[in-house]
Amino acid sequence: MKEYDVIIRPHVTEKSTEQSATGKYTFIVAKTATKIDIKNAVEKLFNVKVLSVNTVRYDGKRKSRRQAGGEVIGYTPSYKKAIVQIDTDPKAASYQTKGGKVVKADKKYKNSIEEFGFIQ
Repeated sequence: MKEYDVIIRPHVTEKSTEQSATGKYTFIVAKTATKIDIKNAVEKLFNVKVLSVNTVRYDGKRKSRRQAGGEVIGYTPSYKKAIVQIDTDPKAASYQTKGGKVVKADKKYKNSIEEFGFIQ
């Protein structure tokens, strides 16, 4: 799956807006997307480091309405929601080479998703 096919739109509610301050962002994703697909898509699209992904599937609710010919029964659409925890404090990584020399590599990740509320 391509990154733009995995993430459909952000799920902006009062609760998700409060959680974005702690680094948790909520998205409506494709029903067939796995947690690994979601992680890779968020990392590539927003240039952040994803720590964890939690998913929830919602079934459509039954809705009925009265019409001239009788009662019509339908369902709201079902969807899948993903809550993504990002690294809000990306630090430089250090590792040792074969010779025992310590090398530091800068992480080029952002610590927040600025475009979160503006995706349509």
